[in-house]
Amino acid sequence: MATALITGSARGIGAAIALRLAKDGYDIALNDISEKSFEDNDIVEKIKATGVECEVFICDVSNFEQVEKTVKDVKERFGSIDVLVNNAGITRDGLLARMSEEQYDTVIAVNQKSVFNMCRFAGAVMMRQKSGRIINLASVAGLYGNPGQMNYSATKAAIIGMTKTVAKELGSRGITCNAVAPGFIKTPMTDKLTDEQKAAMLNQIAMKRFGEVDDIAGVVSFLASKDAAYVTGQVIEISGGIMM
Repeated sequence: MATALITGSARGIGAAIALRLAKDGYDIALNDISEKSFEDNDIVEKIKATGVECEVFICDVSNFEQVEKTVKDVKERFGSIDVLVNNAGITRDGLLARMSEEQYDTVIAVNQKSVFNMCRFAGAVMMRQKSGRIINLASVAGLYGNPGQMNYSATKAAIIGMTKTVAKELGSRGITCNAVAPGFIKTPMTDKLTDEQKAAMLNQIAMKRFGEVDDIAGVVSFLASKDAAYVTGQVIEISGGIMM
């Protein structure tokens, strides 16, 4: 049985991706930063109900040593790491003139360094296997920028560059690396927006609706599949036609 490791997968987009890959037949290694993330949360039960194995691995993905241990633990538990989805991410929004160093550094560490850490160690496992799929969560903010998100936009733009570099470095070992760039997706974060903010966002979207987490999971499923065996170094925008 093949195994998928998804970071930041207790809820939201990460959980949707984990459940979709479970339905595709992958054993699932869930990850989040604390046990509390999985409290009052039925994602483990939903995944096991599909008939695959599932285990939670608590890890701060911005921490190099913790990631090294977690990847080792996942490999020992499941025997392989066939798909890595770098989904973990946070926001600490603020306009440039008022953004603190802490706001900037924290987002860089969680969103960007986590991708390096995971690619570094899970990539080594895949190199020994001579196969694997790495899928990174970028954002339209990394393609077009977004006011109030200099830190977040910087990380997502960096992830695009990292994706292309990993694709070039690991392609000869049978490993693909691609990114998806979601637009405005219905999550607890967008639920907090005012009606005016939602209307302004919808006005930019050709399809005139917010995306669903399953819209992201479906594209990740494709990139993890054999149908995407010759797709690497690509960034797929999943935005309903924003900024066209």
